Amino acid sequence: MTHEFDKGYWERHWQQGRAGGPGVMGGNPPNPYLARETAGLTPGTALDAGCGGGAEAIWLASHGWDVTAADISSEALALAAGRAAASGAPESPRWVEADLSVWSPDTRFDLVMTYYAHPAMPQLEFYDRIAGWVAPGGTLLIVGHLHTQDSAGHGHHPPDSPGHGHHSPGHGHHPPAEASVTAAAITARLDGAEWEIVTAEEHLRTLTGNEGRAVSLHDVVVRAIRRR
Repeated sequence: MTHEFDKGYWERHWQQGRAGGPGVMGGNPPNPYLARETAGLTPGTALDAGCGGGAEAIWLASHGWDVTAADISSEALALAAGRAAASGAPESPRWVEADLSVWSPDTRFDLVMTYYAHPAMPQLEFYDRIAGWVAPGGTLLIVGHLHTQDSAGHGHHPPDSPGHGHHSPGHGHHPPAEASVTAAAITARLDGAEWEIVTAEEHLRTLTGNEGRAVSLHDVVVRAIRRR
């Protein structure tokens, strides 16, 4: 089954979550790779591309970053803004409703990050697009679904996990092929004359989903620095 990943898809996805459907997204912790991959960075401006429920954007803001968080879903942004207000953090991200396949920011950022976001365009072309928003000397951080032989083409939704920008535990489905990548596929798009690859890893991790069920996630993590 081919997924459109358009605004209607994501509004329905987040409406289900806000209504208490399988895998409520709002309470998930930040993605586990975030703290590790930003530990050595000096806080500056950041863009969370496809912020979903906002966990990563809120975490960055609480650690001194000036964060813009963009998502196509108004439902997701409402949930994220409410979560930010409830957190009591002194600084909140700026929430921007935007279709990232056509929207462009009016500035570049010291950090551009995305976590499992799937826009209405080919996945690798999306990564190309957001890479262009990184300032010289800045960092690109991508966490995506790893495309593996046993995950290709199964299920009707991307897999669900605590900390997903868009998804939460419960369904246990594999990601569709069009939402999946490999570390090699991402890094091949980053010209060595323009980018220094710092992290290019693939991980299998198991976490607890709804009703205590084990959920296996195949992750790809890529971090690169734009050369000055």
